Amino acid sequence: MEGTAYGAGRAGGAFDPLTFLQQPHTVLRMVSWLFSLVIFGCIANEGYVNRPDEVVEYCVFNRNQNACNYAVGMGTLAFISCMAFLALDVYFPQISSIKGRKKAVLTDIGVSAFWSFVWFVGFCFMANQWQVAKPEDNPLKEGADAARAAITFSFFSIFTWAGQSFLAFQRFKLGADSALFSQDYTDPSQDAAAAPYSAFTSGDEPESPGGTGSYQQPNGEGMFDGSAGYQRQEY
Repeated sequence: MEGTAYGAGRAGGAFDPLTFLQQPHTVLRMVSWLFSLVIFGCIANEGYVNRPDEVVEYCVFNRNQNACNYAVGMGTLAFISCMAFLALDVYFPQISSIKGRKKAVLTDIGVSAFWSFVWFVGFCFMANQWQVAKPEDNPLKEGADAARAAITFSFFSIFTWAGQSFLAFQRFKLGADSALFSQDYTDPSQDAAAAPYSAFTSGDEPESPGGTGSYQQPNGEGMFDGSAGYQRQEY
């Protein structure tokens, strides 16, 4: 059940890169990482233009510096966030604390939902500023492709981050119903080390001298004559 809920194998188990990369939430994180890279890369490199008779460069989005700053700033932070959560996904199977696992999944839900909202705001903001931009401010249409790319990938990022939040919520529900968040959950490797010997069954019990297969209380006749060895007396 744990592998189904988190797709990361058993706690304390060996890390499998191929299985990790094939998980849906890993794929969405990598796609979101790529989108954020495209957004801030396009605006940082080609998002500032000027007229032929000007020296100072302005934001391609209607000369609104806030729009370009938003794209670059949020794109950079989203890029770092994706890297951080990818690292958390790799480390997650090693977390033995129940509270730690819950916090990690709940954080994933909240942060992913937050970034989905951030890119919704960014898409609306940049699309609006691009729509009202004056053609005379950019007669050569420089940076047009970069602006469109930033707007497009902002729109796609809404759904990739929302998908991550949804998958994290599903994993939380599945984990809450399984042994993953149970108070009785123990690391399989630790559990095996703590109990190296199996309990005796009825067939494994040592046979008594009488051959009956179970321990027999010695009778009183041999308690003090030395034939039955030393016996503790009850007072």
